[in-house]
Amino acid sequence: MDNFKSGYVTLIGRPNVGKSTLMNQIIGQKIAITSNKPQTTRNKIQTIYTCDEGQIIFLDTPGIHKAKNKLGEYMVDVAVKNLRDCDVVVWLVEPTTYIGAGEQEIVRLLKEVKMPVILVINKVDTVKKEEVLTFIDAYRKVFDFDEIVPLSALKGENTDTLVELIFKYLPYGPKYFDDDEVTDQPMRQIVAEVIREKSLHALSDEIPHGIAVTIEKMKERPNGKMVDIEATIVCERDSHKGIIIGKGGAMLKKIGSNARYEIEHMLEQKVNLKLWVKVRKEWRDSDLYLKNYGYVDEKK
Repeated sequence: MDNFKSGYVTLIGRPNVGKSTLMNQIIGQKIAITSNKPQTTRNKIQTIYTCDEGQIIFLDTPGIHKAKNKLGEYMVDVAVKNLRDCDVVVWLVEPTTYIGAGEQEIVRLLKEVKMPVILVINKVDTVKKEEVLTFIDAYRKVFDFDEIVPLSALKGENTDTLVELIFKYLPYGPKYFDDDEVTDQPMRQIVAEVIREKSLHALSDEIPHGIAVTIEKMKERPNGKMVDIEATIVCERDSHKGIIIGKGGAMLKKIGSNARYEIEHMLEQKVNLKLWVKVRKEWRDSDLYLKNYGYVDEKK
C-alpha cells in the first residue's frame, strides 16, 4: 500500500455544467441526480472511485449561484466550504470564451485556496475541435491552472485522462472506504433523490425549485422479494400540488412509475412505491423545514 494515493476532490461549477454527469461517468453508476434544471444538486454528495492506484473521494457540490433564499444560501455555503476541505479542486465550465459574473466569482474563490486546481472544459462534443483551443486560452488568462482538460462527461471522452491527472496531485494515503463502496449516502437519501429527479424531469420549469422529497417509510418485506417505500413530495403552493398530482393523478403516477423503475434497478428488488404530495408554504426560507428535509449543515 506504499504507492497507494487517496484524497478528496471537490467538483465545482455553475449549475447544469455537468458535474453530476461527470461523477456518475467516472464512478460507473448513477449516484448524483442529473437534470437540465437549476438546483439539481442541493447537498454535498460524496462518491468514491477506487482502483489499484488509489482512491478518489468526490464531493459533488451544489452549483455556485446568486442565492435568492435560505436554501440557496445553504447550497452556496456547502460549495464554498468544500473548497477548503479537499486535496484537489476540479472546476467544470461550458465550452465558451465568455467568462461571466458567475465564473468570475468562482475565480475569486479559487484565488483564496492553496490546493491544485484542474480546469475541465466539458461538453466538447457539442463544438468544433479547433474551437477548444480558444476556450482554453480565454480561461488561461483569468487563472493559473495546474491542468486543463477538455472532455465530454456525457460521452465519457477523456474522462480517464482527468482521473490520471487527479491521481498526479493526490497525496499518498490510506484507503478510506472499501473497494465496493461507491457512496457514503444512505440508501433512503438516494431513493429520495431519484424521486426528486423524476419530478424535475416531468414537471414544468417553475415548480422544481420548490420541491423536496422525504421518505416516510422504507422497509423490506420478510420474504425479501419486495421493498415498500412511502414518500412525500413537498411543494410550496396549492397550485403546484395540483400540477404535481395532474389530471386524474396522471402526473404523480408518471413520476412514481419512472422512479420505481430506477429504484428497482438500483436495489435489485421489486418495489411498491406510494407517493403523496404536501404543501409547505415558503419552506425554502424556513430553518425548521430546511433542517427537516436534510438541508442543514451540522458543522455550523
